[in-house]
Amino acid sequence: MASTKRIPMIAGNWKMHLTSREAADLAAAIKKGLDPDLKHEVLLAPGFTCLHAVKAALAGSKVFLSSQDVAWEEKGAFTGAVSPSQLIDAGCTAAIIGHSERRKIFLETDEIINKKLKAAIKAGLVPVLCIGETLEERESQKTYRVLETQLVGAFAGISAAEAAKTVIAYEPVWAIGTGKTATPDQAQDAHVFVRKQMERIYGKDYAEAVRILYGGSVKADNVDELMSQPDIDGALVGGESLKADKFLRVIHFQPVLSR
Repeated sequence: MASTKRIPMIAGNWKMHLTSREAADLAAAIKKGLDPDLKHEVLLAPGFTCLHAVKAALAGSKVFLSSQDVAWEEKGAFTGAVSPSQLIDAGCTAAIIGHSERRKIFLETDEIINKKLKAAIKAGLVPVLCIGETLEERESQKTYRVLETQLVGAFAGISAAEAAKTVIAYEPVWAIGTGKTATPDQAQDAHVFVRKQMERIYGKDYAEAVRILYGGSVKADNVDELMSQPDIDGALVGGESLKADKFLRVIHFQPVLSR
């Protein structure tokens, strides 16, 4: 199981789903179903138009509200973009950055992701930085090269102190929305590599403290074994987070203590 020094985080990315009413109802159901003695963190990332409604539904809970993206500028002529201060005004304390869909569909480069990461850090938002390889890259034995390039690019010009609150989410692109999941050993191996890269960039203390989530078709029936791996500190959950009962089971994971 993950180090006791690192507080597990379970994050739900709702992508482009749900109206404000639907999102508020789902958030309320999740809030109601949470164990009051839950020790780890829960984060919800609804669409921009649902942020206010979900914030209201979560009132009185310890669940964190996140955006699914963030602009790198604070204001100006950037039609369609949402700035860090606007997200904070809507109730966000975190922002997902560099999700594979942003990289692939919207052609976000490591340079753009670096600018967004810097903006989130400057504003005081907790960045959830996503990295991961495609199926072609994995089959071509390029997984580690891709992860290294993405990490070095994302953290360029950022000090360890500035990066202190960043959460990293490893999401093998080939396991997102496909029903495929990296085996616990595959996920663990990738997380170990990521942690070693962070040690190379910022040192051992930082590497031991940084939380690395797994995001690749995490479900109620595989979360226990995934969360039993020593370097997996949580999960970034897509489709399963849209069903309150399933997501609550993921949130209340039960690590397998012996393998």
